[in-house]
Amino acid sequence: MVAFWTCRNAWFQHLPFAKRGDENAPSGPRRLRPWFLVLALGLAACSEDKSAPQQAAPLPPIPVGVIKITERPTHPQLSFVGRVEATDSVDLIARVDGFLDKRTFTEGQAVKTGDLLFALQKDALQAALDGAQANLAKAQADADNLKLQTERARSLYKQKTVSQAMLDDRVAAEKQALAVVQQAQASLEQAQINLGYTDIRAPFSGRIGMANFSVGALVGPSSGPLATIVSQDPIYVTFPVSDKTILDLTEGGRTATDRSNVAVSLTLSNGMTYPQTGAIDFTGIKINPNTDTLMVRAQFPNPNNVLIDGQYVQVTAASKYPVEALLVPQKAIMTDQSGNYVLAVGEDNKVIQRQITQGSTFGSNVVVKSGLAVGDQVVVDGLQRIRPGQKVDPQIVDATTPAQSHVGGELIHAVIRLH
Repeated sequence: MVAFWTCRNAWFQHLPFAKRGDENAPSGPRRLRPWFLVLALGLAACSEDKSAPQQAAPLPPIPVGVIKITERPTHPQLSFVGRVEATDSVDLIARVDGFLDKRTFTEGQAVKTGDLLFALQKDALQAALDGAQANLAKAQADADNLKLQTERARSLYKQKTVSQAMLDDRVAAEKQALAVVQQAQASLEQAQINLGYTDIRAPFSGRIGMANFSVGALVGPSSGPLATIVSQDPIYVTFPVSDKTILDLTEGGRTATDRSNVAVSLTLSNGMTYPQTGAIDFTGIKINPNTDTLMVRAQFPNPNNVLIDGQYVQVTAASKYPVEALLVPQKAIMTDQSGNYVLAVGEDNKVIQRQITQGSTFGSNVVVKSGLAVGDQVVVDGLQRIRPGQKVDPQIVDATTPAQSHVGGELIHAVIRLH
C-alpha cells in the first residue's frame, strides 16, 4: 500500500496542475483533460510493477464424492406386459339339430362340471330312438328264425334229404340276418347318443358368458356357439421375453437355473397389486419370428375371479434368492465414442477413465460386468469439475440403495429354462 501511494505521489507531482503557483496554466476541464490519461497509465504501471515478481499458488485438489466398489446382494426383478388366459376355454355348440327348449343358467354365473346349461327339444330324437329299438327287435327276430332254419337244414342234410347247396343258402341267410342285427344295434346306439346330445352340460367348472341364442331358436352344429365357458381358477398369465434377453442369458455358455427360483406377481390396470403370487410353469420352445420373443407362462390362483380371460396386466418376476453383483450408480456412467465409462480415483489420487460393460439396471444402479473390480473408487459427485489425470480429494459417500432390478439379465437367467 505504501509503494502504491509513493508511486502515485511521484506521478502526481509531475503533473502541471499539481503546481498551484502557475497562474498562466489553463483552467477548468480544458486544463485537466490531457492529464487524466497520463494519470491512468501511471497507475497501471505501478500496479504491473508491484505484481510482476509474484507467482500463482498451486490449486488444491478438488474434493469429489466417491464410492468404493463392493459385491452387493441384489434381488433381480423384471417387468413385462402380460395377458391373462383361461386354463380352459370352450365354445358350447349343439351337436344335433333341434329347437332350443330351455336355458338353465344366468349369463356370467359360475358353473360346475356337469351342470345342465341348454336343452333341445327331444320329441323327434326320442321317436328316432323308438324306431331304432323296433328295427333292432325285428332284425333279432329274423335272425332267430334263420338260425332255426339253418339248424333244420343241417339235420336234413345228414339224412340226405336236402342238398349241400340248400344248406349253404341257409347258413348264408343266417349270417346276413346277424349282420342286420348288428346294424340295427348300431343305429339304436346312435339314436341314444343323439338324444343325449339334446342336454348340453358344462365340461368343466368355470364361468359362462352370454347366450347367443334365445329359447325356440333352431340350432345345430353349423349354427355357431351357444355360449362360451372358461375356467378361471387357476388361471394363466403369458408374457413375451425378448430375443436379445435370451441371447444375453446364454452368453458365455451359461445354463438356466431352476424356475422355482422365481416368484411372479401382478399389478392390475388400476395400479393395485394382485394378492396372489404365481409360478412359471412353461417356457416356449420356439422364438416368434414376427416379434423376436419367447413366450413364458405363469400360473396363478384366482379364487375370487379377479383375473379375467384376455385382461392385460403388468408382470413382475423376482428372484427369491439374492445374487451378488458389482453396482454403480447410473449418474456415474458416461458415454463417449468408445462406449460407456466411469471416472475412478487411481494412484496418487489422480483421476483415471475406466471403460466398462454394463449389465442389468437395478433402480438407480447398474450392474458392471467388466472394467471394475472390488475396492475400486468411482467418482459419483463432482464429475463436471474433473478430468482424467487431475488430482482430487476423494471423499467416501454412502452408496447403499435398494437393489431391485427392472431389466435383470440374471433373473432372465433364472426364468428361462432352455430345453
